[in-house]
Amino acid sequence: MAALVAAAALAAAEPAPAVPQAAGSGGPTSRRDFYWLRSFLAGGIAGCCAKTTVAPLDRVKVLLQAHNRHYKHLGVLSTLRAVPQKEGYLGLYKGNGAMMIRIFPYGAIQFMAFEHYKTFITTKLGVSGHVHRLMAGSMAGKMSMTAVICTYPLDVVRVRLAFQVKGEHTYSGIIHAFKTIYAKEGGFLGFYRGLMPTILGMAPYAGVSFFTFGTLKSVGLSYAPALLGRPSSDNPNVLVLKTHINLLCGGVAGAIAQTISYPFDVTRRRMQLGAVLPEFEKCLTMRETMKYVYGQHGIRRGLYRGLSLNYIRCIPSQAVAF
Repeated sequence: MAALVAAAALAAAEPAPAVPQAAGSGGPTSRRDFYWLRSFLAGGIAGCCAKTTVAPLDRVKVLLQAHNRHYKHLGVLSTLRAVPQKEGYLGLYKGNGAMMIRIFPYGAIQFMAFEHYKTFITTKLGVSGHVHRLMAGSMAGKMSMTAVICTYPLDVVRVRLAFQVKGEHTYSGIIHAFKTIYAKEGGFLGFYRGLMPTILGMAPYAGVSFFTFGTLKSVGLSYAPALLGRPSSDNPNVLVLKTHINLLCGGVAGAIAQTISYPFDVTRRRMQLGAVLPEFEKCLTMRETMKYVYGQHGIRRGLYRGLSLNYIRCIPSQAVAF
């Protein structure tokens, strides 16, 4: 999700262009339509590029979160070295194909939604300042739930492919994984294991990340406009953050939001793996899974295992998204 923070940061950095009125019609021109199309495509492409860049880190995170028996005794850096040695460098990209199919609509929708809701809340509800950024972020996260639910089976398949190790393949590819899960794990319901922690983690993640980014941006432009700001390309009279400052603020916002919502991410991953894990029957619900992870591994090596990878991946992920 870090890539989406970057996409939202970019959307927030450049305000929507002014809407000139078409002669005699009083309606928006094609310039406004093009802006939303550009936003949609930019969000989708940014998400895909960013996810591909950090795919090795994502794969290692899955292995660590679920305590894969081949790597559970290793740390982050040692696992990054061990995977290519055991499975080749392409092993770092297992499951990335399914992620690409999934992330485009998700990234595109959230990219557009934040600016749309921020404008709506300001103009229609009269709410502004920190509150409207927090509300817009949370509403954008809720809108993205539709995209998440529709593409969630691809995320389950991606995690299953990323978790398996060379020489012990349960699934030969995306289509085979779909067929196997459907046949052996309860039909369509098998593709939606872990959906509850996913949904519960989305709104606070989006709300905190957008709120933090917006606050950092507002404070920076208020107290050091000459140092941190530059004229907007759409409206020279409006200041926006310089690109590198924008990136830094997005990284900080993403890191804070990830820290708060990370236990939901660990719970989701373990539930998505389902019958692949030996403790499958002890992790059937979100509560059971959290209780099991905490009881077996504690907080640092359980509910927050692999969190440092999220901090490491923030910079390259958001840099590529920009």
